[in-house]
Amino acid sequence: QRCLSLIKSTKFLNAYITVAEETALKQAEESEKRYRRGQPLGVLDGIPIAVKDNFNTAGIETTCASNMLKGYISPYNATVVQKLLDQGAVLLGKTNLDEFAMGSGSTDGVFGPVRNPWSYSRQYKEKSVPKSHSEDKDSNWVITGGSSGGSAAAVSSFTCFAALGSDTGGSTRNPAAHCGVVGLKPTYGLISRHGLIPLVNSMDVPGILTRCVDDAAVVLGSLAGHDPKDSTTIQDNFKLFELPNLTDVSKLSIGIPKEYHAPGLSSEILALWSKAADLFKNAGAKVIEVSLPHTRYSIVCYHVLCTAEVASNMARFDGLEYGHRSDMNKSTESMYAATRREGFNAVVRGRILSGNYFLLKQNYENYFIKAQKVRRLIANDFVKVFGSGVDILLTPTTLSDAVPYTEFIKEDNRTRSAQDDILTQAANMAGLPAINVPTALSERGLPVGLQFIGRSFQEKQLLTVAKWFEKQVKFPTIQLEEVKRHDHGVFQHQKSGNLKQISKP
Repeated sequence: QRCLSLIKSTKFLNAYITVAEETALKQAEESEKRYRRGQPLGVLDGIPIAVKDNFNTAGIETTCASNMLKGYISPYNATVVQKLLDQGAVLLGKTNLDEFAMGSGSTDGVFGPVRNPWSYSRQYKEKSVPKSHSEDKDSNWVITGGSSGGSAAAVSSFTCFAALGSDTGGSTRNPAAHCGVVGLKPTYGLISRHGLIPLVNSMDVPGILTRCVDDAAVVLGSLAGHDPKDSTTIQDNFKLFELPNLTDVSKLSIGIPKEYHAPGLSSEILALWSKAADLFKNAGAKVIEVSLPHTRYSIVCYHVLCTAEVASNMARFDGLEYGHRSDMNKSTESMYAATRREGFNAVVRGRILSGNYFLLKQNYENYFIKAQKVRRLIANDFVKVFGSGVDILLTPTTLSDAVPYTEFIKEDNRTRSAQDDILTQAANMAGLPAINVPTALSERGLPVGLQFIGRSFQEKQLLTVAKWFEKQVKFPTIQLEEVKRHDHGVFQHQKSGNLKQISKP
């Protein structure tokens, strides 16, 4: 109930597209009965969660923030959603995103942009002085990053304890960094994609957003493992793990990839990155500079592969079986064309056009096949580095802290995505696990995160190191002025974002 009332009082953030109040309260009642009987379904029983609106949910609308799917209600649950419900989690609603998850600002969905909760925090307000009296104090709000901005804002503003995002080129880690939360992109194939509306099948992974690393591990434990409905998931059973409290990091080898000192990286983030490396060094870990030489080709390679797969995936939205259908009835072809023109925004149409261009018979070898070869080289760079004894890579997650919305929309979606994915998408191309850990506040009072990239399927090691780092940096809690007036109670337990602490009856 407290989460639901907070969703109402933070409606201005536009984090949710659909709030499933009735079903959530029903699920919460059932959960309470189980607790009274002493028979919870799992660690997540009774925990309020939110899900990005590109995961199918039976009985609750799934829109992908697009006119194409407005009003679409899926007949089934995505596997990850089903697994959460089987654990007794309470589904509060579906969160906002860029249309079909194409974007890095959560500004391009048909339901409007998501606002970063930190825009309304005391930390940001104290640092940001309006340039002039005429400047509306409401106009300097900053973006959440994307495309899972709704989920990141929901976790950051305390309206839920964990949320699902999706991560194709950084769509979970990028908004996690801008909203000061933990964002985990698991190894490709560790979590089922069944029921996640696909963007790029060979890179998409459901992502996990929480307020601390321990929580991400708890949610991962509930979601990971083989799914007969997704042939790309691992065959082995996933071994559940408790995250140990690391006290000795002297056996660790941390790699600092020099290519991630990318053009446009703010001096503030560079300094923070160096400071984090020193933190490990001073604690006894081995910190070495490493090279991932093909990094500089990765964003171009990603663009070709991403648009090609998008073009293929978007072909299913033709107005025949589900979703929007145009009234144009001159011919089947004109109905297809009109449906797709009305249903998709310019960003989606642009990616479909690019992708189809790369897939033309005369271009296929030069673009698509070549990009696949470069992708292999990028993946091999990581294999070599991890083979040389490096355990974890430490990199920035974003080039800067969150920019004001008015600033962000000066560039088009494609330019922004190319800039913002630069530090995150290589992990998707190589299928590796990566996590954003909130590290500090920038000079403007906004969150900055750093990224850890681990070896394939070594989530336990990655999360253990991330947890150690989280403990050292002591990232501050957001002080939400606007919300405090509405609901004082929720701030009694805001520090214990930890699911384990709150899931005990």
